[in-house]
Order: sequence, then structure tokens, then C-alpha cells
Amino acid sequence: MFTHFDFEGGEQLARHALRVLPALKRLRAGFDAHGLPVIHANDNFLHWSRSFESLVATCTATPGASSEIARALAPRPGHCPMLKPRHSAFLGTPLPLMLDDLQADGVVVAGFAADSCVLATAMDAKMRGLPFRVPHDATAAITQARKAAALRLLRSSLLA
Repeated sequence: MFTHFDFEGGEQLARHALRVLPALKRLRAGFDAHGLPVIHANDNFLHWSRSFESLVATCTATPGASSEIARALAPRPGHCPMLKPRHSAFLGTPLPLMLDDLQADGVVVAGFAADSCVLATAMDAKMRGLPFRVPHDATAAITQARKAAALRLLRSSLLA
């Protein structure tokens, strides 16, 4: 969720991301209120020495959607931030170990892009036998059509 939106389609994704920001904030507030773990898995954009905190800081300093999202969703004390090298939050990260340690019986996958990172993470959860949910109002994609296609695929193929 923390990005500068400086890629092809980034401006479109930023507009859609801002529309779902209230739902993302509500979702996280609900997890926090119930003492459930919040794990932030974000692309490292191939900056191998960057920390999660520096990513959030650079996004906060970038005017526009990047800053608004970073200010609203920056990890809080007790949250678990991790950088991921590719689309899925499971690939090359400590997420599987964290979920085991937390004795998680499922995951909720939200954010952007629904047709990329959200889809890949949900697919990996399914392959690991881990129940998952993808709240439609807390995901965004470059276009509504791409979001709808990803959500249809999740429902039909993965039984989300």
C-alpha cells in the first residue's frame, strides 16, 4: 500500500486507492480493536537495503495519494511490517513463520493491487490450505474492470 505511484497506471491506481482508503482504515481499526494481528506486507521495489520505516517516510514526504495513504495506514506499535520482493506476501518473507507463531487460522488480504499482489497472496494462502478473505471494498486496481476480474477469479476458482 505504500508506493509513490510512479509507474504506468499509477495515477489511476492512486485514484482508486484513495476511494478505498476509508474501508482500509475501518478494517485495520477493527483488527486493532479486537487485538488481532495486523501484518503490513509491502513491495520493496527492488531496494534491497531499504527498511519499511524509510519506505513509509519517503511516501509520507511525497505529496498526493502517496502521502495521504502513508499517513493514514503507517504501521502502529504492535503491527508487523515486512517488505516483500515480489507480488505474494508469502514469497521470500517470514510470513509463513509469523502465521505459525501467531497460530493464525486464516488471513484477510486487502490493499492494492487486487489483480496483482492481493490475488497472488490469496492464491498462496489457498495453496497452503489457509482460509482467507478478500474484502472487496478494501481493494483497488488500476481499473474497476481489473479489480472485478480479480475478485471474480478469487470467488470462482479459489472459493473466496
